[in-house]
Amino acid sequence: MVKYLSTYIAIICALVACGDNPGSTANDPSNKTPESHAGMILVEGSKKAITLGTNKKGAKESETPELKAILNYDYFMDATEVTCNEFKKVMKGEKIAKAIDCDKDGPVTDITFFDAVLFANKKSKNESLDSAYEYSSATFDDEGHCTNLSGFIYNADSKGYRLPTEAEWVKAATSSYKFKDFSGKLIEWTNDYLGKLKDTTIVNFAGAKNSNDLGERVVKGYNSDSGKLNLYSRGDVYTVTSASHADYIGFRLALGAIPEATWLDNQGRVLESPVLLLAKTGDLWDYTKTTGMKLVFRNDITGNLAYIDYAKDESSIIEIVDTISAYHPDISPDGKKVAFCTGLEGLTNQSSLYVRNLDSAGSKLIKLDVKSAAIPRWDVLKNGDTVITYVSNPGNNKDNDAFQSYSTWQVPFANGKFGTPKKLFNGAYHGGISEDENLSVTGAKLLRARVKGKDTIWYNKEQACNASLAKDSSKRTAFLDFAGKTGRNFIGKDYATHQYILIADSTGKLKQYIQAPTGYTFDHSEWAVGETNDNMVATLVNSSGAHKRISLMNLAKNKNIDLAEGEELWHPCFWIKKKTARDDNDFVFDPDSAGMYYNTSGACPNAIVFRYKMELLWQFKDSSNTVIIGSSRSYFGINPLLFNKEITAVNLSVSSSSIIGNSTLFYDYILPHYKKLKLLITSVDLDRGHYPGTTKDNIFYDSYKSYPGYVYDKNHDFWVGKETDRLYKATFNSPGAPKYASALRPNRGFYPQSPNQWGSPIFVMDSNWINWESSRTVFEGKIETFEKLLQKCNEEKITVIGVITPQNPAYKETGAFGRHGLLRSAVPKYMKILDDFMEKYPNFILVDENKMGDHDYTDEMAMDADHLSELGAAKLTHRLDSLIQTLDINWK
Repeated sequence: MVKYLSTYIAIICALVACGDNPGSTANDPSNKTPESHAGMILVEGSKKAITLGTNKKGAKESETPELKAILNYDYFMDATEVTCNEFKKVMKGEKIAKAIDCDKDGPVTDITFFDAVLFANKKSKNESLDSAYEYSSATFDDEGHCTNLSGFIYNADSKGYRLPTEAEWVKAATSSYKFKDFSGKLIEWTNDYLGKLKDTTIVNFAGAKNSNDLGERVVKGYNSDSGKLNLYSRGDVYTVTSASHADYIGFRLALGAIPEATWLDNQGRVLESPVLLLAKTGDLWDYTKTTGMKLVFRNDITGNLAYIDYAKDESSIIEIVDTISAYHPDISPDGKKVAFCTGLEGLTNQSSLYVRNLDSAGSKLIKLDVKSAAIPRWDVLKNGDTVITYVSNPGNNKDNDAFQSYSTWQVPFANGKFGTPKKLFNGAYHGGISEDENLSVTGAKLLRARVKGKDTIWYNKEQACNASLAKDSSKRTAFLDFAGKTGRNFIGKDYATHQYILIADSTGKLKQYIQAPTGYTFDHSEWAVGETNDNMVATLVNSSGAHKRISLMNLAKNKNIDLAEGEELWHPCFWIKKKTARDDNDFVFDPDSAGMYYNTSGACPNAIVFRYKMELLWQFKDSSNTVIIGSSRSYFGINPLLFNKEITAVNLSVSSSSIIGNSTLFYDYILPHYKKLKLLITSVDLDRGHYPGTTKDNIFYDSYKSYPGYVYDKNHDFWVGKETDRLYKATFNSPGAPKYASALRPNRGFYPQSPNQWGSPIFVMDSNWINWESSRTVFEGKIETFEKLLQKCNEEKITVIGVITPQNPAYKETGAFGRHGLLRSAVPKYMKILDDFMEKYPNFILVDENKMGDHDYTDEMAMDADHLSELGAAKLTHRLDSLIQTLDINWK
């Protein structure tokens, strides 16, 4: 029995209910920004520019150059950070409210960006204000933190509560207003993605429209070097994404709309027609079961094609700037090219047909040399030839004589060139041709079909358009109608034009329907190309007739997900990579699981770094004799390229890692696969000994379940005794981030950092809180884990060098050992244990380069208070290399 999608509207309503309807209170007098608001201060608009970023030499790339912002509108902003008491009161009944443990009168901390968003929306709702944020569904971790909001949208026109933009935060901090806690105690969430700045002046600057490839956010507050307020600083020592949370991150709210907001793209260019991405690769996995996806559409404001490659850079929309106005794009079967035309369906006019590469420049533009060609569709014939089917005229097909005067053609395309066009038959059938070539359809006034060489009209000759034939053996035709009698009888009620996508079988009989989300109708509906899997794509048109969104719908699952939002988004084409055939008698890696160590789930804040470390792990498994593991201190501090030539090292350290996670990495991956391993180097982080290995920072504890690659490895016993050569290639080709690829691949996992200075000592934890007794259980557990590692390495004849990396020498003037607050008085007890290990395990050597602050690493060798710059890493690595040369290690 055919399954109808009659429950589709209920599902959509349920999804929308997760957020708040941005138009629900737009005409309510109570939804106006008040002249005053308790706990908030009015910041008045002016023509005076404030400065974002800096031109300071040596500053981070993301903090340069200086950008001037003029905010000519009034807005309110909290005088203090949101308190713990207020957060719990507003979020009463939510899991996150129970999880937060803080002083009720102090600022609430340790919450994600999305936690703050949910707080802002709920506070707006409590006060009958319009919500500033929209989303379709929410994801929470075990602690109750919100780690993702699918379909997330910020409405700059909303007058509800929201996070302040970076520009608003800086303006408030530099003003004469009585704001509190801009003094260096916390860093605070802002509303902005971390995008590039530009040397220009921007009025009503609202930040970057879309995230970078890591999904980073701007946070403002203390300077990690000095512990003082630094207005140009935009981040933290660690990567900050929307899912990050730490006990030194808080927030305050702003209130009020941003009129005529100006956005930048990821390259720092002002967006004339901004497009917001609403879904990423991980969000789409349930629809396609692959990362091989691309979306192409027409930005009707600019007339250009825009696209996103979900397998390469899921956070960036690339617009191909050209003088050619492009309509009806169609992606080639291999996903590498796009065909388009200059004519529009329903209009009788001449049209040119082009093919170009699907890259940022739209390179290798090739024109088909015919009088007129429109609405191209790629096909692969039974003999394997790739062709493009097109029509001579895309005009209205209501008049039969005019329709028959047009024709349908095919032209081969191979090696970047068109072949000779061939006429197939009379009639402009631009809705597609079936795999067996026995069915063709078209729609533009009438739903015409050509069945086994005979022309007919379906749908009782009522008006229809946007006909699209499924690219599979089902011969299903999707189309839009004008709420005619046939459609009303099938659906069982009256409805609006284009409110439903109707699905007909190979005989033209109606079988299914899809209802548009509340407040929208459909346009430009098309079957996905490639591996369709019952997926369709369409634009959603609002009540004003604007094509605001592109949405992907899955007929089998009764689900939809919004992909993008903009002013006018036309003619979407969604490509899904076809799965390769598999021989069941010969095991091969699953291309959708093998090496898939990263997506946008937010389960582990350093998942992107782990992804590249896993790539390097598989790459060097047969050649490396030395492996570096540890935290960010060895990640930034030991350069594998600087060792003597007989040492082939790879750096698999990751920020926030501890001995718990590193041991899992060692036992499950390194030990079984690194047959030449002779030396293991690990950071020894005395002041981080109190951190448990049971948080999401340890991807191997629980977070791994969100990433298919790790689950796949575990289900196959981590490939012990099995061939793993293909895992490197699979991981190399999996989704990632160019920023990390360009830094980690050529440096074998080492991340070079620019010289800065030690600055003033800063503390993540209160030095009077972290001592031996207060964290005895965690300390002792880690010591036990470390000893087991030493024992195993001793059995395997693997030398272990533990390194205490340098920290700010000024810590010796405090009561703390280092950044994370271990009491200096507790250090001797820890060092005694390590000394005993050296006595017990002759394969273990401890290298103390910190010397309780009495070291010789200068300011230029520091990146910040507890990390080395590239210069400091060179010094540390050379010293380790000199030590290694004195050891009796047989490298053969």
